[in-house]
Amino acid sequence: MIRKQPLRRRIVIAFTLMTLAVSGVFSLGIVAIVHFVEEHLVSQEMGEELDSVLKQDLAHGLPPRLDAKTRLYASHMPGYEIPARLRDMEEGFSELVDDDHAAYVYVRQLGQQRFVLVQEQAEFEARESILFAVVFAGFLLSVLLGALLGWLMAQKILAPIIRLAGQVQHRDQLLPLAPPLAADYADDEVGHLAEAFDATLSQLRRTLERERLFTGDVSHELRTPLMIIATSTELLDASDLGERERRQVDRIARAAEEMNELVGTFMLLARAKDQAVRLTGSSRLLDIAREQTERWQRGFADKGLSFNLIVEAEDAGSYHPGLLATVMSNLLRNALHYTEQGHVRLVLQRGGFRVEDTGPGVPSEQQSEIFEPFVRGSEARGEGLGLGLSLVKRICAHQGWSVSMRSPASGGSCFEVTLG
Repeated sequence: MIRKQPLRRRIVIAFTLMTLAVSGVFSLGIVAIVHFVEEHLVSQEMGEELDSVLKQDLAHGLPPRLDAKTRLYASHMPGYEIPARLRDMEEGFSELVDDDHAAYVYVRQLGQQRFVLVQEQAEFEARESILFAVVFAGFLLSVLLGALLGWLMAQKILAPIIRLAGQVQHRDQLLPLAPPLAADYADDEVGHLAEAFDATLSQLRRTLERERLFTGDVSHELRTPLMIIATSTELLDASDLGERERRQVDRIARAAEEMNELVGTFMLLARAKDQAVRLTGSSRLLDIAREQTERWQRGFADKGLSFNLIVEAEDAGSYHPGLLATVMSNLLRNALHYTEQGHVRLVLQRGGFRVEDTGPGVPSEQQSEIFEPFVRGSEARGEGLGLGLSLVKRICAHQGWSVSMRSPASGGSCFEVTLG
């Protein structure tokens, strides 16, 4: 679970766990040493004290000389009878603790004689409790200090990384004259990371510049042949043509006009260096929808499809005519391309529009990819490259709009654009 935490928190957790382990081992070591000293040294002291009583006091017929905290019991001495609870204790040192008091017990068996030396340990237990309390408090304090030290170290370690991340995210880094990042950092891991970012950003700048120049050059150079095509279609339209030939001329004229608008759109996007700035305009949604309806009505009719413009609600917004027309035109072309029978509807609503068709629809597993470049539906036909919906998504992202699609249960597709 630690791997899913932020890096700063992971550093703090690592320091805390390390301190917890070290302090825990140290504290347990102190407790073990105290118990070791208590068992061996006290056992040795009580054994020596019992030897002194046996050799110096009892051997000379004297009563045992002991301090007020120590008592002697013997199995053969009147007045020193061994209490019942001490009779079955094993020979050697042991500790007796009950609800009333605590004591050290030393038992020695000499032939048929059994001696029990009992020493009260209330004072030692009190000191031992204080010692353990101090050790526990030190353990908790060290863990807290470890967490604090981890937080301070995380702040210090992550400061250059956070700074580098902020510099990389700054949009000015994509400008051709943006200064290198590595110059601001030492020759360490962060500096090497900055060098890697410099190399990647430099490659990205060159790629963006090539794309901008290519889009601008292509759009500019297409103006002349498009003008020639438009002029030629006007001359042909003015001549005496048959019905079939006139339909073909009208089709060429519509394609040339659509291509001219696309060239204008590409020029606008190529010149828009700051992707956060929207291109504004004064055109209304209904006016652009009527223009697109008039343009595409003949194409739908030639294919035998019913095409209707439906106004569900009035929209009072003002939009860029070229970009909005390109979005709407590409969605209508997509509907015309994939719908073989039935109808296509352009439905206007407040703050947007949608294009509905009775085509084959898009499987749910492909709907998340349908707006990617060079992705075509499973029913793809013709020579399209799958760039129309990608252009729609790009324009919507540039303008702060949103586009989505769904396949209704009744069949077909529904593309909805929100002009937010």
